[in-house]
Amino acid sequence: MRLALLILAIGTSFAVLAQRPSNLNANPIKITGSIVDRDTGQPLEYATIILQRAGNSEQITGGITDENGKFEVETAPGTFNISAEYISYTTYKKERQLLRTSTDLGVISLFPDVEQLEEVDVIAERTTVELRLDKKIYNVGKDLTVQGATVSDVLDNVPSVSVDVEGNVQLRGNGDVRILINGKPSAITGLNSTEALRQLPAESIEKVEVITSPSARYDAEGSGGIINIILRRSKLRGLNGALTINGGHPLSAGINGNLNYRTGDLNFFTNTGYNYRTSPGNNLNDTDFFDANGEFTNALREKSEREHIRKGLNANFGVEWYLNETSSITQSIFIRDSNNESETTNDFFQRDAAGNTSSGFRFDPETELDETFQYSFNYDKQFNGSSDHTLTFAFQYEESNEVEESLIVQNGFDSESVRTAEDQRRVFFQTDYVMPLGKAGSFELGYRGDFNKLNTDYDVVFIQPTETELGITNPSNVLDYKETINAVYTQYGNKFNKFSFLAGLRYEATRLIINQIETSDFNRNNFDGLFPTLNLNYEITEKESFQLGYNRRIRRPRSFFLNPFPSRSSPTNLFQGNPNLVPSFSNQIDLGYLKRWEKLTFNGSIYFQRATNVISFITEDTGEDTFFDGEQVSILRRTPVNLARNDRYGFDFTASYRPTRKWNLNTNINLFNLITRGDFNGQNFDAENLSWFIRLNNKITLPGSLDWQTRIFYRGPTENAQTRNQGIFSLDLAFSKDFFKEKASLALRVSDVFNSRRGVSETVTPFFVSNSESQWRVRRFNLAFTYRFNQKKKQEGDRQRYDDGGGEEFGT
Repeated sequence: MRLALLILAIGTSFAVLAQRPSNLNANPIKITGSIVDRDTGQPLEYATIILQRAGNSEQITGGITDENGKFEVETAPGTFNISAEYISYTTYKKERQLLRTSTDLGVISLFPDVEQLEEVDVIAERTTVELRLDKKIYNVGKDLTVQGATVSDVLDNVPSVSVDVEGNVQLRGNGDVRILINGKPSAITGLNSTEALRQLPAESIEKVEVITSPSARYDAEGSGGIINIILRRSKLRGLNGALTINGGHPLSAGINGNLNYRTGDLNFFTNTGYNYRTSPGNNLNDTDFFDANGEFTNALREKSEREHIRKGLNANFGVEWYLNETSSITQSIFIRDSNNESETTNDFFQRDAAGNTSSGFRFDPETELDETFQYSFNYDKQFNGSSDHTLTFAFQYEESNEVEESLIVQNGFDSESVRTAEDQRRVFFQTDYVMPLGKAGSFELGYRGDFNKLNTDYDVVFIQPTETELGITNPSNVLDYKETINAVYTQYGNKFNKFSFLAGLRYEATRLIINQIETSDFNRNNFDGLFPTLNLNYEITEKESFQLGYNRRIRRPRSFFLNPFPSRSSPTNLFQGNPNLVPSFSNQIDLGYLKRWEKLTFNGSIYFQRATNVISFITEDTGEDTFFDGEQVSILRRTPVNLARNDRYGFDFTASYRPTRKWNLNTNINLFNLITRGDFNGQNFDAENLSWFIRLNNKITLPGSLDWQTRIFYRGPTENAQTRNQGIFSLDLAFSKDFFKEKASLALRVSDVFNSRRGVSETVTPFFVSNSESQWRVRRFNLAFTYRFNQKKKQEGDRQRYDDGGGEEFGT
């Protein structure tokens, strides 16, 4: 009921506001004119005219030209910086223009700028077009291979980022990645970020920031770095937006719309979509078991087929209110309501040392209900009209509920009933104060509080065979988990000629409570940490620079890592947390180089990271047996442990080549070596793994203005102390054609053309050897149609104004 009232209130506001005139002041004025191509004199439709109030860069109004190149903007009198923009054309600028009455600016002429076109770089994938002192920015732009796809697919196309066959996100091969939405932790990523990213449509994203050397402003979580996803939000005056409809095979369908309406001092925005997607998958697992003398005891072969159906609504509504020329308030709500289903059929075959065999099947139908609500409040204040002297405050309240239920059938009989219910409440505060010092210096300090409470109710009932027959006691439990993180930070940056730096220090205090209701086990984990950061930049020329970054990071154990109560995926396999886990701390240094030539851009870095008390997962024999389909079978346990040390060093580079305006070619290569040292329960887990991945994108415009994009991805083999994973190859193709003067687009994509994206691994321990092959997503075909109103395709990636969630401006 509460969610319905909130949606109704915002919808009513839209309707009321759309019927009343803009209340700029008592005597608004109109600014008119036209924008044309200087060489041909032809009008430029959808060119952008921007009026920025002098002394306050946040107070922006403007509009776009019609088919005759004409524009008309209504505003209050004042002094403005005026600019006119159009993709691949020079920008027209006139500063501090006093406009007291309605004014005709006349004809504004723009001419093509080839150099600017080259610097915009790779519209197809939008790789490293922006480089700041502590982050790299990748714009989604016109990437054909993600139209009608999900955020998970988008991340899999971002340089330095990879998504494995199970949907886990890695940055430079490191899976400990902090994912933020608009610069903050968010309920949008859900209780299960992997699953949530598969449900969020790609059309909701404006850009992705990859932060491998985070400054002190960002929380210290995530040894691999930070991925900051920026959602679409336009600030152009009037009504504008886009609608995308898509469908495909395996069966999928979806509709997503982003809409913006700005009038007067209010800017309303929404991004709403519904998606239905089926995801078939399969798995094969062969395991041989041995006794303490290394003699073969029995073998188990399991073959499974999965059919996963995701159905979900994602809706984001918000309003930005410009209180005056120096302050604004933004409020928004996010809602997710998804109803997922999956069916897994598992055929198994067993053989003992005497050659006796048995077989059977296991059917696991699962339903998953996921409801998420998030309210966000943001206040921004500028002092003396300066965007360099600011105070910001953010508040978020989140509720997430997820219920998974299944009734497992084995050999035609009800075997077990499993229900997992998670209820999370999170409150988040953040405030940042930035003050300029001297000509180019800046001082900053801030606070962040994150208060999280998670209740997990795990209930399992073994029906046939019973718990007594299986030798299992107390299989159900309730876990109350509370996490409180308080953080303060300060940093200072400055620039001297070609050299700039940003140095900071962050302190974080973490308090954890793990309370098992059924067993009355109660644990507290408290740990504090200081996290220094340093980012240096030396600009040789405008097109060549070096960057050096250092930071200390933390990886905190998640709630289910700490829960010692076992949860079972089957009677013979269980996961058990470790309440004695401690955080893993890491130190990293990163040296980067950027060089731009006329048609080529190169961005590379070398890095080294050392982590202590590394959290790793091991699989071990529990020493217990159970009777499974009439046979005595060993029970295997997967659990996290702290190993001694982990050293990671590597090389990462992105190259973009644009030989002509109709051909873009770019590649990203990451090569890293991972050295692990540690012992657990008398077993040595030392391992060394040299691995790499390469991504190649090629986009070319064929005759008839048909765009063709090809993406090739290969990830080399990986290895840890127990498991070796084979390499993975995939090829994606996409084609796109524009219609109706680029107001509409039709895109066809084929993901994993050769259906080769599957994981193959081998696990070796003293007590068993297991070979497995899994495929979480198969080859997919998708057709997407997009229609834009009061927008233009070429402007989507570059000309919209949005809130990027904050970021330092030092460096290039």
